Amino acid sequence: MTLRDRALGALSGLALGDALGMPTQSMSRAAIASRYGRVDTLLPGAEDQPIAPNLPAGTVTDDTEQALMLAELLIAGDGIVDPLEFASALASWEKEMIRRGSLDLLGPSTRRALSRLYDGESPDRTGRDGATNGAAMRIAPVGVAVPTEDLDILVDAVVDASRVTHNTGIGIAGASAVAAAVSACLDGASLDAALDHAEHAAAIGGSRGHWTAGGDIAARIRWARGWVREMTTAQLVDAVSEVIGTSVAAQESVVAAFALAERFGDDPRTALTVAASVGGDTDTIAAMCGAVLGAYHGAGALPADLVATVRRVNALDLGPTVDGLLALRSRRTPSGHH
Repeated sequence: MTLRDRALGALSGLALGDALGMPTQSMSRAAIASRYGRVDTLLPGAEDQPIAPNLPAGTVTDDTEQALMLAELLIAGDGIVDPLEFASALASWEKEMIRRGSLDLLGPSTRRALSRLYDGESPDRTGRDGATNGAAMRIAPVGVAVPTEDLDILVDAVVDASRVTHNTGIGIAGASAVAAAVSACLDGASLDAALDHAEHAAAIGGSRGHWTAGGDIAARIRWARGWVREMTTAQLVDAVSEVIGTSVAAQESVVAAFALAERFGDDPRTALTVAASVGGDTDTIAAMCGAVLGAYHGAGALPADLVATVRRVNALDLGPTVDGLLALRSRRTPSGHH
């Protein structure tokens, strides 16, 4: 498997997970079960979908769109994301969503941060209470662009891409975990080692940014991985929805994504369809899990029919983005070492 296969897998897995979770996002686990059973394929957004009403099956949401926006800014900025440009891109994205009649708008942390920025606050302060999963959901391109040789450098890149909206230990830890797992998979790590990297990066990220109260993400990922390893699927769904949690809080949804990656790491389709069925922030949980497992298995191991539908419905051509991110990565990698 080539580095490019893995990088393409990361972004394809993110988009696939996002699209699988689109019709169930913000619904309770019970409501999903009574309407769909377990979501095992791409479904349209129903008329009464709280966020994505009437969207065609396979449509992606803010997770993929903001990840690709971040990727473009990284590539254009030669690996550097200007916080003001990022804020302006996010605001433009939301205007376009409103124009399209979508209810999938900026999350609470991002909206608060942008209004502070427009009121003249410093970009180092605007994200001071962003502890949701908004940074983690869109961070996969940083994992593609930055290798894992030095986790402090990787976390620095995560902070640069996150601070304007999610400049808290919790927000940065969640994003660092996802970026490190993706990057370690691109470096050829075993899935177990990649998830270990996620824990270590989350521990580093947890000490960055502004302090805000909440469970420690590195500790919660470590606990969840050990707890779910031997569970049946039914036990796992109970564990994720009732104990780990599936809200937009990073210490719930990011940990949920890693619990699923731990338990179903050898079966991306099961991991992502279970993620789409657990309730709460299903699209983001599935997107983060999909980015990690796509990076591990490569694009070719994802369900080809579903990926093809997602690419077609959203007119996604991920190749040039992947190539641009890998060009950034190659400059950071000592020559000859992959």
